[in-house]
Amino acid sequence: MSETITIKTSEEIEKMRAACKVTAQILDDVHEIVKPGISTEDINTFVHELTLKLGAIPAPLNYKGFPKSVCTSVNEVVCHGIPSEKEILKEGDIINIDVTSILDGYYGDASRMYFVGGKKACTSKAIHLVETAKKAMDIGIQMVKPGNRIGDIGHAIAHYVNGLGKNYGIVRDYTGHGIGNVFHELPQVVHIATKGTGEVMQPGMTFTVEPMINEGTYKTVCSRTDGWTVWTKDRKLSAQWEETVLVTETGVEILTKSKIY
Repeated sequence: MSETITIKTSEEIEKMRAACKVTAQILDDVHEIVKPGISTEDINTFVHELTLKLGAIPAPLNYKGFPKSVCTSVNEVVCHGIPSEKEILKEGDIINIDVTSILDGYYGDASRMYFVGGKKACTSKAIHLVETAKKAMDIGIQMVKPGNRIGDIGHAIAHYVNGLGKNYGIVRDYTGHGIGNVFHELPQVVHIATKGTGEVMQPGMTFTVEPMINEGTYKTVCSRTDGWTVWTKDRKLSAQWEETVLVTETGVEILTKSKIY
């Protein structure tokens, strides 16, 4: 992670908007192929080809050795799932698809949750978890405005999730991050925090808000085999949503805003 927080110029913000628009389009379009019977490698192929078609580069490919163009995290996989021909989606699965595109040297990073076979195929527990993670992200984003502190985001998310009485775990090992012409920079955006802590938000800052909410414990385990795949420690379900946001003069702009979610 870069050791500085960068305040983007108007020209840089326009480049961020363009990169984020590509990412949002890919995540909207991939919705059409997420069905029972496809492999996560099929998703990788779709994302890779569409990214190139849109004139961008898939940031995950070869990033610190990551072998694919997208992260596909199914059910109890928290994040960084590696697409595979052997992993076939089943009716009732939930999957997080995490896309990062590089366009003209700038990054756009976002992820969405998808119900395999539609909501009707999923359990009420899975649906509630996915919807909770989405609302947690939205509540965190509402805290983004000049003068607020980064910790206000995590405080708002934790206050909401912990108030549900569901014993959900908010992942602490993986966080949001600043983003611009590098993939990861400061600030680090934690999703459980004390109000009034962390860096002061300023217009021109760009970062991700991406809470990962587990059905059970917040604790995670990283694969010793591939070094990337992260599971819930108790192997219960996990859900995550992510947006890249811009601090504006008056509030927040969601740069990766979806047309269908």
